[in-house]
Amino acid sequence: MSPKQFHLNAFLMGVGHHEAAWRHPRTEERDVLDVAHFQELGRIAERGKLDSVFFADGLAVGPRIERNTLAVFEPVTLLSAIAAVTAKVGLIATASTSYNEPFNLARKFASLDHISGGRAGWNIVTSAGEDEARNFGYTELPEHARRYERAQEFVDVALRLWDSWESSAVVLDPERGVFADPSKVHTVDYDGPRFTVRGPLNSPRTPQGHPLLVQAGSSESGKDFAARYAEAVFTAQRTLAEGQSFYRDLKSRLARYGRAADELKVLPGLVPYIADTEAEAIALEQEFTDLISPDYALGQLSRMLGVDLTEHALDAPLPPLPEITDFEGNKSRFELVKELAENERLTVRQLIGKLGGGRGHRSFAGTPTQIADELQSWFENGAADGFNIMPPYLPGGLEDFVDKVVPILQERGLFRTDYESDTLRGHYGLEQVESRYAETRSEVSA
Repeated sequence: MSPKQFHLNAFLMGVGHHEAAWRHPRTEERDVLDVAHFQELGRIAERGKLDSVFFADGLAVGPRIERNTLAVFEPVTLLSAIAAVTAKVGLIATASTSYNEPFNLARKFASLDHISGGRAGWNIVTSAGEDEARNFGYTELPEHARRYERAQEFVDVALRLWDSWESSAVVLDPERGVFADPSKVHTVDYDGPRFTVRGPLNSPRTPQGHPLLVQAGSSESGKDFAARYAEAVFTAQRTLAEGQSFYRDLKSRLARYGRAADELKVLPGLVPYIADTEAEAIALEQEFTDLISPDYALGQLSRMLGVDLTEHALDAPLPPLPEITDFEGNKSRFELVKELAENERLTVRQLIGKLGGGRGHRSFAGTPTQIADELQSWFENGAADGFNIMPPYLPGGLEDFVDKVVPILQERGLFRTDYESDTLRGHYGLEQVESRYAETRSEVSA
């Protein structure tokens, strides 16, 4: 019997996760504007048999555009281009429940699932930026609890829309002139506190039934939301003990929603700096840290913590921070950064150095074997079902992981040597989902 294996997702951003990646000689800065660059990343991930690639998204330019590159492309559109040059790797895009409507978003992901042959995934976010809110007619960020209430209703409606076509609804019979069986295409007739949607969706049922549902919030509301809906969770813990605690907590919440522990995969983030020796890997990480623009980093830190730090002394500790109950932004990231600064007694300069690679995700500099050892330790000690790999620079950081770390994991029996499924849900060990209306029909006929 082969040992249990874990999952690997490549979280891709521009020319790398490090905020100074675009300034480093290992990258080509113009790649951020070139779709061919991202298509090549998809091919590299598929070469490594990774479960999926993932693109985050934001709905505003953000502060201090002078110093950092944007996520130029809307991710569902970008992933459609990547789908055209790949055949197996999963394709996960972030989309906000705060600033979309369920019908349009359900249609976008249904289209991506059809175009890719069943490889679409949706990272569900509620959006925590005030600048994003102002782009959609809000004068301030909606309250954290209200955002999650809307997200819950939004996902419920999207699931109903994906279910509105049964798998056998499309007939495609030119002899009889029948495209679809109308008895297997259902209105949704949803009328709730925030949304009123008649349906059905104007896209037939997709190869997966519905996309893989992914979530990344680690607040109390976020964890409850994940336990109810998510099939994969991207999370940020910096120590094995923190990872084990989060893993136990999240898995323990599943039973209240009638779900088994293996129905949700926990994937902590890791920013790997890979070299032939540990000393070379540490030196490589320092090269990126030395390129950080302090004014940009202070702007980013100000957003994370809800305190204006742009004029704060770099070699001083953080000033007093607001209570978590008074903070309406990304609560889990706020707590992570606050605890990091306090536990390690960091100055602001030291803190922005630690955050430069992954904005709070764990960074690790070492040899391919050391990276593999670290992943294996977390997996075998109850802190992860897989990992969200965040290369600090691209494409080289992803190539090094695929070509140097993945073979070690395969030799140890911890990761697949070839794809066993054609769909993203299959990669994550999940079944295709049948329409709830088909289940109702079978109950009636029985």
